[in-house]
Formats: sequence, structure tokens, C-alpha cells
Amino acid sequence: MTTTHTADSTTTQRSDFGDLPGISRAYVVMAFVEGFTWAGLLVGMLLEHVLHVTEWGVTIFGPLHGGAFMLYGLVTLIAAVKLRWGFWVTITALFAAIPPLTTIPMEIWLRRKGYLSAR
Repeated sequence: MTTTHTADSTTTQRSDFGDLPGISRAYVVMAFVEGFTWAGLLVGMLLEHVLHVTEWGVTIFGPLHGGAFMLYGLVTLIAAVKLRWGFWVTITALFAAIPPLTTIPMEIWLRRKGYLSAR
């Protein structure tokens, strides 16, 4: 919890990230890492295949995204077991890694629906 002092009063704000169980935090981090590496790979493919500028973006972000994709899948499966997600929630979360940048809205949806909270 963080406390914010103002001239009029003291308000208490809760940090959503800090209140999550460990596996949920890992899922949130991996969702953003997977999304970031997807974005990097897309920019790299644009630079290499469309603009014909350099292949460094794909060289760097290709393996990073591959690793992030695999780790996201593993963390998602562990979260599904520990947090007792149903079959369709688990499958949807896994398939969210396929379209670019979909893991981030998936994480937001899971958080809003309470799937990342301890049960």
C-alpha cells in the first residue's frame, strides 16, 4: 500500500500489482514482455522486408520473442493450474500469444474478471 499526502487529507491507494499472488505477477510480466517482443519483431520485419534497411531487428527480436512466447505459454499453464482457470479461459489465454499484442488485453481482461486473484 502506498499513502499519498495532500494538503487537505491523507488518501490510501492500493497497488493492483502488489496485491496479486506470485504466479499472477509472473503472468502479468510475461504478458507485457511477450507483447513488447512481438512489437519489436514487427518493427524488425518492417525494417527488413518492407523498407529493406536492416535485418538487425529480426536478428535481435526473433529469438527474444521466441523465448518470451515459450515462457508465456509455460507461465500461463502454471497460472491456469494454480489459479484454477477453466478450460476455455486457459485456451484463450494461450491463444492470446498468437496474434500480435493480444496478451496485454488478455491480461487486463483476466485481472478485471478476477482470474488473477487468489481463489
